[in-house]
Amino acid sequence: MLYTKSYINSPESDWVVFVHGAGGSSSIWFQQIKAYSEEFNVLLVDLRGHGKSKELSSIQQYYKEKYTFKTVSKDVLETLNQNNIDKAHFVGVSLGTIIIRTIADMEPDRVISSVMCGAITRMNVRSRILVWMGHTFKRIVPFIWLYKLFAWIIMPKKNHEESRSLFVRDAKNLAKKEFLKWFRLTYDVNPLLRYFTETEMDAPTLYIMGEEDHMFLPPVKKMVQDFDHSYLEIVEGSGHVVNVDKPEEFNKHSLKFLQNHRTKLQQTA
Repeated sequence: MLYTKSYINSPESDWVVFVHGAGGSSSIWFQQIKAYSEEFNVLLVDLRGHGKSKELSSIQQYYKEKYTFKTVSKDVLETLNQNNIDKAHFVGVSLGTIIIRTIADMEPDRVISSVMCGAITRMNVRSRILVWMGHTFKRIVPFIWLYKLFAWIIMPKKNHEESRSLFVRDAKNLAKKEFLKWFRLTYDVNPLLRYFTETEMDAPTLYIMGEEDHMFLPPVKKMVQDFDHSYLEIVEGSGHVVNVDKPEEFNKHSLKFLQNHRTKLQQTA
């Protein structure tokens, strides 16, 4: 079981499950907890090997298996089962958005709606070069150097500094073997993303992207134009991690969207 922390608003309230990105932890959502817990029940999850779930890795047999997006997503689904959560709204950032998309593909009835922050929907030339560099140097260069380089390329501006610092700080807590297991997921990502950009989720989805997210905003713009119940909100002055760069705007847009997609039980209460 993954490490989780929950904030209960009411037994009748919908659940919102937060999924962080690779190398991060649930601490990245610290500026969302208060606002969300006033409206919803909140479940924060640390993915396998990350945050406080790292402490479980030595006693959990499945941490030794090869990581795939399905196995990592299954962790989250099992955690929902253990917390008696039948369905929820999902909020994810960066690679966490791919995990949410995989969950929606595996068990679509579990996802009421989703908010994708800094969504990764396609690998452009720059991101493919980054991945190639990572695979080329991952065994000879300290992984934290690679992670710092990736963070700087993805979030290069001064106003992205807090987001970069959070990502690098959490990444330092990863063991090298754990980093390599997660990094191997990039071998599977291209065909998966191709499928996701051609097939829309059943659940309504809001993409919240920073206008300065130079690597991942353009493909999201294109994808949303072809989908029926996917929506895009572009936040000025923000980079890849909008919930950190512009937390008030992120909370405003995401909460409005989730409020509009509450379950019928809540809407009529």
